Amino acid sequence: MQTTYDADKRKLLSALAHGSIFLSSLVISVGVPIAILLVSDDPVVKDNARESINFHFNVWVYGGIAAICAALWWTIILLPFAFLGGLVFLASWVMPILAILHCFKSPDQPFRYPFIFRLF
Repeated sequence: MQTTYDADKRKLLSALAHGSIFLSSLVISVGVPIAILLVSDDPVVKDNARESINFHFNVWVYGGIAAICAALWWTIILLPFAFLGGLVFLASWVMPILAILHCFKSPDQPFRYPFIFRLF
């Protein structure tokens, strides 16, 4: 049995899940995709919410690694770790924007972030 889902609702919830990273850099922003994952029954929206949760965790892990390395070795080799931190910051802005655009362009296909570890 084929079930149809509202395309506008799918676009909105998927974009909201990916765009939640812009709400704050705190742990609170991951609550939006978690809530969407628990409330929605649309499989594409659930896949987008899971991918957004995984992206949140990856940004935190990579940012934490860059911060720790830069703090420990700031006198010896600060430049590579500052570059890594800048790269994480840039990716945390560019990748969600690409995900939101993908959600509006092709709402029937979930977005997959490249180069991340998927826990969920």
